[in-house]
Amino acid sequence: MATIITMPRLSDTMTEGTVATWLKKVGDKVSEGDILAEIETDKATMEFESFNAGTLLHIGIPAGETAPVDSLLAIIGTEGEDISALLAGKPATATPAKEETKSTPEVTTTAAPATASLPKGVVVITMPRLSDTMTEGTVATWLKSVGDTVAEGDILAEIETDKATMEFESFNEGTLLYVGIEAGNTAPVDSLLAIIGPAGTDISGIAENYKTGGAPQAAPAVTEEKEVISTEKTSEPIVQEPSSDGKRILASPLAKKIASDKGIQLTQVKGSGENGRIVKSDIENFTPAAQPAAAPATKTETAATPAAAPQVFVPAGEVFTEEIKNSQMRKIIAKRLAESLFTAPHYNLVIEVTMDEAMKSRAVINSVPDTKVSFNDMVIKACALALKKHPKINSQWSADAITINHHVNIGVAVAVEDGLVVPVLKFTDAMSLSQIGASVRDLAGRAKNKKLGPQEMEGSTFTVSNLGMFGITEFNSIINQPNSAILSVGAIVEKPVVKNGQIVVGNTMMLSLACDHRTIDGATGAQFLQTLKQFIENPVTMLA
Repeated sequence: MATIITMPRLSDTMTEGTVATWLKKVGDKVSEGDILAEIETDKATMEFESFNAGTLLHIGIPAGETAPVDSLLAIIGTEGEDISALLAGKPATATPAKEETKSTPEVTTTAAPATASLPKGVVVITMPRLSDTMTEGTVATWLKSVGDTVAEGDILAEIETDKATMEFESFNEGTLLYVGIEAGNTAPVDSLLAIIGPAGTDISGIAENYKTGGAPQAAPAVTEEKEVISTEKTSEPIVQEPSSDGKRILASPLAKKIASDKGIQLTQVKGSGENGRIVKSDIENFTPAAQPAAAPATKTETAATPAAAPQVFVPAGEVFTEEIKNSQMRKIIAKRLAESLFTAPHYNLVIEVTMDEAMKSRAVINSVPDTKVSFNDMVIKACALALKKHPKINSQWSADAITINHHVNIGVAVAVEDGLVVPVLKFTDAMSLSQIGASVRDLAGRAKNKKLGPQEMEGSTFTVSNLGMFGITEFNSIINQPNSAILSVGAIVEKPVVKNGQIVVGNTMMLSLACDHRTIDGATGAQFLQTLKQFIENPVTMLA
């Protein structure tokens, strides 16, 4: 049976989208997970993945054209299938409700069949798509129990995605009547998450008649206009920032992005939304006040050492094993790193860098009041400048073409308790050393608290991973695709070196560049490392 695919809502502010390019054409076979097209939103150009298998029977929006959200984008079905009824607007042979909810990153509020409409005031809430790559979510914890009163703006639950753990806010008020996914359980996007309505409302049959995909089993869904409005509001995840007094700051992803672009600290902004939530207009209307003295710097390392778990007593001679359930993050790490290692032909280039001048320069920089710069910040800055001189390193591979990125977005690998995340410094080449240092500390801190938004971990063009703080002198990393390279940074080691024909005590650091041979040849990678070495060994050249 043919399936209608509509223009997805790929950002919380998106009202229309432009098809940048189709990666499939009519008649092509489509597998679940294939990239159908690249869609340009109001924020970025994103790959749009198919959640259906079959043959691409119809394209509703040609490449280069713009259409509103929920417009007919494509039809997928069996080869040779008659889709004239669908094109004529007769939905009897299609399943648009399922595809809409799967292809849009919004929370779906679904009504029951027309034959058994929802009681007045009852709202069905489904598992939201909180990132563009999320296919399932885990309820980390419920902050409300069945029978609790829910106000608009209350946090219902914490949901673990493939990228972060995010607080899920209710934009409906009433009583929590039903919980569809227990804490610790995982379910696909659009599964029944909860039901909210007036206290004492009989909801028998609603949960049983609901199936994953946002449609009741008995008949196609009928969504009321009021519920669609609440759906769009719910689709915007709440991003929380840590403040100096330990409290959390509520901010929308769009507000946070604008604040990041303008260099505005959210702790200085007063929110006008529900519960003091910071929204777009608050950032746009913000006027910076005189900057107070900075608080003492916190720990700057970008890797966290998990707290040691209590040891379990095991009698001598007995076999003891323990199973730990894989988190969503761990599953995604396993999947993507395996794909990278087995699809991209890796090779590694290693170079030794003298750090004596860098150590002197860092000491001078950090002598400036309220300034804190780490060696890792200096490496990131040097990488950004070197990438501008060697843009082939800043590239991406696809079957038809190599994409050269002339903007520099460096991802910084951060170890967290459950695994690894890579927050991204946008337009790193335009940032000063102190801005890089402050941004890395902010992103690393929120990564460890699981408070990063998905948009803060997207769009990297190059990655830096540093294990030097653990005393690791040299290591090789797996490329963070779609990047073509990743730099591994080791510890600074004091050792005898030869300088001007004399053996003296010096400080050196090993750098290892893992490259994708499909996009980067050995000579190109070597030239990049030579430029990087020059910048790090002579930090003053980064000012040229």
